[in-house]
Amino acid sequence: MTATTGSARRVVVVGASTGLGRAVGIELAHRGEHVALLARRKDKLDTAVAEAGQGALAIACDVTDEQSARGAIDEAARGLGGIDGVIYASGIGTLRRLEDLDSETWLRTFATNVVGANTVTAAALPYLQESRGVVAYFSSNSTSLTPPWPGLGSYLVSKAALDKLVEMWRAEHPQVGFTRVIVGPNGGGEGDSVSQFTAGWDLELAGELFPLWASRGCLSLDDGLVNTQDFVDILHAVLRLGGTATIPTVAVTPRTPPKPADEAPTQDEPAATTAGQIA
Repeated sequence: MTATTGSARRVVVVGASTGLGRAVGIELAHRGEHVALLARRKDKLDTAVAEAGQGALAIACDVTDEQSARGAIDEAARGLGGIDGVIYASGIGTLRRLEDLDSETWLRTFATNVVGANTVTAAALPYLQESRGVVAYFSSNSTSLTPPWPGLGSYLVSKAALDKLVEMWRAEHPQVGFTRVIVGPNGGGEGDSVSQFTAGWDLELAGELFPLWASRGCLSLDDGLVNTQDFVDILHAVLRLGGTATIPTVAVTPRTPPKPADEAPTQDEPAATTAGQIA
């Protein structure tokens, strides 16, 4: 079965046990899509599926294990009756200076952020070719829209590699849609859907680096967080266009709220801009 405009899509969300991936998977189910939620922690997935309803599926998947990833994608395709879209939300963001990064951290980061993305895509390819479907990969504003963030070297380098991987898939298989979805700072949702990006960070190091990030224009203290509902709106549009359009990249980052009149810049004081900010 090939999904058509206006019908429910069969969507696989990888990295859906917590954080933004979980929030997206649940919201897509609430919007009428048929979803399979994949991640390592089955207990977390079961809770997410109960919240999603609509016949959502919970499937254990370790993207760093090729057999597990391929088996999970095949199980999702059987359960959904095919695959129209894949959302790759899995990612590791270790906070550590480059000189303190060991080989194990680098390998683990690339295994999840890059190699896992390739494994999942390869497994889903036959189903996506049949449906003329689309894969959306969560990228980061830190790889292309802001200066480098000190302390996030392994994450930024791996996400830059992911961006190039998406281009290569697009070059080799133009009949499938491959979209890089640039995500700005966000809080995810509520409960287990709260962003886990900073979980496990060294808070002392984060305290040292935060002022540096702000001073270099990596982030603005005036910016808020990406609204998750707005983000899902954009992601949903990418999925529903399916094979009718090519969307190489979309970016959703916070917009700096307007300052009160008494704080507005004078004629001699130009307004500050934030790298990564979009209108």
